[in-house]
Amino acid sequence: MVIKEAKFLVSNTRVDLCPAPDKPEYAFIGRSNVGKSSLINMLTHQSKLAKTSSSPGKTQLINHFLINNEWYLVDLPGYGYAKVSKDSRESWRKMINFYFQKRENLTCVFVLIDSRHEPLKQDLDFINQLGTMGVPFVLVFTKTDKQSSIKTDATIAAYVRTLKKTWDELPRMFKTSSVDQTGRDEILKFIDEVNAQVQSQ
Repeated sequence: MVIKEAKFLVSNTRVDLCPAPDKPEYAFIGRSNVGKSSLINMLTHQSKLAKTSSSPGKTQLINHFLINNEWYLVDLPGYGYAKVSKDSRESWRKMINFYFQKRENLTCVFVLIDSRHEPLKQDLDFINQLGTMGVPFVLVFTKTDKQSSIKTDATIAAYVRTLKKTWDELPRMFKTSSVDQTGRDEILKFIDEVNAQVQSQ
C-alpha cells in the first residue's frame, strides 16, 4: 500500500460524533508512552500527523484520520497512565468500551506493546478484554530498535507462552520501530489485505 494522503478529521469523546461508519476502521491503542503517535506518523510518512509528547497520556480523545480516502485510522487514548485521577480512568474505560461495542465499522484494533518488557498485567488484561468483547485485534511490538532482535524475540515468545494458556488461537503479531521503519510494509500490507476482504463481502 502506498499512502498518498493522510488527513486529520475530528477528535471527540462520543461515538455518535465520529465520522460516518462507511469505511473500514483501524484503531491504535496501548499503554501510555508505548510509542503510538510515533508509529502512526511512521506508517503515514507524516512527522506531525499524530501529536507526540515526552509526557505520557497526551492523547485524551478519539482521533480520526482519513487515509487515501479509503479507510480510517484511529488514535485512541493510552491506558495505564498512573498520574490521572480514578474518575479520569473510569471515564476513559467507559469511552473506550463504548467505542469498541458501538463502532460498527471497526475492522481491527492494533494493540501496541513495548518490546522491552516481559508480559505486563495491564496489557494482558486489555488483550483478554478485547477477546471477551469479540473485537478483532493484532499485537504490535514497538521500539525494537532499542534492543537486540534476540531480546525482542524473547519478549514475543513470552507473550505467546502466556496467551497460549487461555487462547486457542493467537493474534497476528508485528515487530516495529518508528526509528528505522521496521514493520511498516508488513502492517500496511495487512491493512490492504483486510480492506480487500471487507470490499469483497
